[in-house]
Amino acid sequence: MPPLDVLLPVAGLALLDTLSPTTLGVSLFVLLSGATSVARPLFVYLGTVALFYFALGCALMLGLGAALGSLSNLADSPLFGWGLLVLGGGLFAYSWVMPTRRRAPRRPASFRTVSMIGLGLATGLLEAGTALPYLGAIGIMSTAGLSASTWIPVLAAYNLVMVLPPVLLYLGHRVFGERLRPRLDRWREKIDAGSRETLSWIIGIVGLILLVHGLQQVGVIDVIDSLNP
Repeated sequence: MPPLDVLLPVAGLALLDTLSPTTLGVSLFVLLSGATSVARPLFVYLGTVALFYFALGCALMLGLGAALGSLSNLADSPLFGWGLLVLGGGLFAYSWVMPTRRRAPRRPASFRTVSMIGLGLATGLLEAGTALPYLGAIGIMSTAGLSASTWIPVLAAYNLVMVLPPVLLYLGHRVFGERLRPRLDRWREKIDAGSRETLSWIIGIVGLILLVHGLQQVGVIDVIDSLNP
């Protein structure tokens, strides 16, 4: 079981990652397509996204773990904390000034299994560089020096949480059918129109989390706590 100072921010980042505009947008498009069966293409897509990010997370954890293992003094040094401060502060500031022009949403060309796997891989490859909550969670677990038996279940749970909202949408679609369609249409329009705004919020929150960890690393929060009676 990872310590709470690792588990809580990672859990918060996992919840934040459920707001992925691409994954939600594609899922809503499949649900609203009117296809005879939406379960297979939807779960093939979601499974591909989750497995891609899990594999990426394992690769990053192993790579970062090896690097931080040989540079453990750097990871515990104020220099590393100042790096987190600069990175977190930069991301938080950028979230206020980043352009928010609307991007055309990606849509599957067909609902064949191969097409949905390809779309899932494309989602992972194109979004991995901007998956800041996920990268932040990887960084937190790596610097905590967790063993593989600890971080692998946490990483798997993170990816399950990440695709949970589309699964809940599917269940709602199965239960309520066409009665839910107008609400899903409105949600899809909002996601298509506000994907960049959502990304700016995600960047800002990730920056704030890294900023707080940087303050802890350099001892500023401990000093503040010691001043409190």
